[in-house]
Amino acid sequence: MNGAKTDYQTARRYLMRKDPVLGTVIKRVGACELPNIPQYPPFMALAEAIASQQLSVKAADTIFGRFCGLFGPDRVPDPARLLQFDTETIRGVGFSRSKVVFLRDLASHVVEQRLHLDRLHEHDDDQVLQQLTAVKGIGQWTAEIFLMFRLQRPDIFPVDDLGLVKAAQRVYGMRQRPTRKKLLKLAETWRPYRSVAAWYLWRSLGISERQKAQGTRQKAKSNQR
Repeated sequence: MNGAKTDYQTARRYLMRKDPVLGTVIKRVGACELPNIPQYPPFMALAEAIASQQLSVKAADTIFGRFCGLFGPDRVPDPARLLQFDTETIRGVGFSRSKVVFLRDLASHVVEQRLHLDRLHEHDDDQVLQQLTAVKGIGQWTAEIFLMFRLQRPDIFPVDDLGLVKAAQRVYGMRQRPTRKKLLKLAETWRPYRSVAAWYLWRSLGISERQKAQGTRQKAKSNQR
């Protein structure tokens, strides 16, 4: 059974109706931009997800950009070509030794046809998770990010993502960071559109930072008067 893609307008209206607190965030953020994210080829998308592990967005983007530069003018990572590079060449763009191992294992799975990336869209969420997590370095979080952003599945919730934990704490006014159990319970309200809810929670962090910066500027102006 294939996983369905998301109807983002329907999801937005549903979440606003089901959760007024999240609805406030949705109104402030506006339309969901998940469908507008560039759709890399599957291998490239997974390589980017590996690059993003345990790094800031800025650092990951820099390293991944250098990595893509290894593949010539088209800048599209290819598994067979990746296996032709030695370890130091890949490490030279900024990858740790462990991430080089992860990238090589992913490429080997594809080249040896143990993983058919071009057919993942035919499988349901659990089947995709099972196939991807068989690769070294692709854990639950990386597989869930692929499901959300590349396959655009509607009901994925990467509960172990630190950004989501921080966002939920802020949005819902929690004194302490929510436990995994508490966050999963909260997310039940958002089914079958947890992917969209997660995206809005991530975006809420950007709103908080902008408001903080604006408050600092306004305070500085007041002090200058």
